[in-house]
Amino acid sequence: MKEILQDYSFAELQALVLESGEQKYRAGQLYRGLMRGKRISDITDISKAFKEKLLARFEDEPVRIREVFTSSDGTEKYLFELSDGNIIEGVLMSYKYGRTQCVSTQVGCRMNCAFCASGLNGLIRNLTAGEILSQILIVNAKFGGTPEKRAVTNVVLMGSGEPLDNYDNTVKFLRNVTAEGGICISARNISLSTCGLVPKMYALAEEGIPVNLTVSLHSPSDEERQKIMPVAKAYTIAEILKACENYFEKTGRRYIFEYSLIAGENSDAKHAQMLIDLLRGKPCHVNLIRLNEVKERHLSGISEKEAYRFLGLLEKGGLSATLRRQIGADIGGACGQLRAGYLDGKTI
Repeated sequence: MKEILQDYSFAELQALVLESGEQKYRAGQLYRGLMRGKRISDITDISKAFKEKLLARFEDEPVRIREVFTSSDGTEKYLFELSDGNIIEGVLMSYKYGRTQCVSTQVGCRMNCAFCASGLNGLIRNLTAGEILSQILIVNAKFGGTPEKRAVTNVVLMGSGEPLDNYDNTVKFLRNVTAEGGICISARNISLSTCGLVPKMYALAEEGIPVNLTVSLHSPSDEERQKIMPVAKAYTIAEILKACENYFEKTGRRYIFEYSLIAGENSDAKHAQMLIDLLRGKPCHVNLIRLNEVKERHLSGISEKEAYRFLGLLEKGGLSATLRRQIGADIGGACGQLRAGYLDGKTI
């Protein structure tokens, strides 16, 4: 596998161009082409000789769309193929305010949460910063978007993988995707979801990239959380809350808790009250999710009526909370579900 040119910042591209014996302005031409989702071979304003030098060292197309699945609700789910043949996935969701793309940060995942398909085959490898970015660049281009007028307006790092388990590449991606002159998506329009890797949460707070921090909570009890999230054996809810409070102090950004409603596990009135007692008065928001069921995981979601009842209890108890619209269930909407089905040769 060759290097990924989309890993490079603009300053790094300038250095590369000069090292290659090209004029400095070529870096701008190269950068503009990459930010428009073009393959190296399709960038027309650089010389053939320079292009050949680049192609000898760098992947022409580090990420390509292999298949697109469209849900009855309009959601699009993508299978992306990497240059080494590995498969990842992503989702594009359309809202009144624009399009939100969910990207993957790893091939597979080693967190092995009980409700998630991403970890069914373990962690294969980390994605580079450029492989994460390329998912956005090619989808943005697919819809006619440019860096000046983006078709993809918001990004969530909630696809396959744990972003903070791939910390260095994730942070470099965040710097590159928010950089002036590039695709330039505001940090305020980016959400990063973590299962609660506490040391990395503290590190992220020091990076100066005020993305929206989202933590997969899914239970107000350490004991119950450990049953569905192995990482909970390493970091307690109290430790996670301290890291969230530190993130708020450093960035001024309210933090968000994801809470998947699982039948018979965490979705009754008792759990609602425990969640209220845990979070009331904190600068946070609770994002309730009706579980997209993963057959291999043997967990079930609850009805829409039950979900709204749980939401009402939280709101009555003083919490800021919403129920996420359930999307993409008919196209393998759960994280990792489409990739897992594809690898097993199933029909989605």
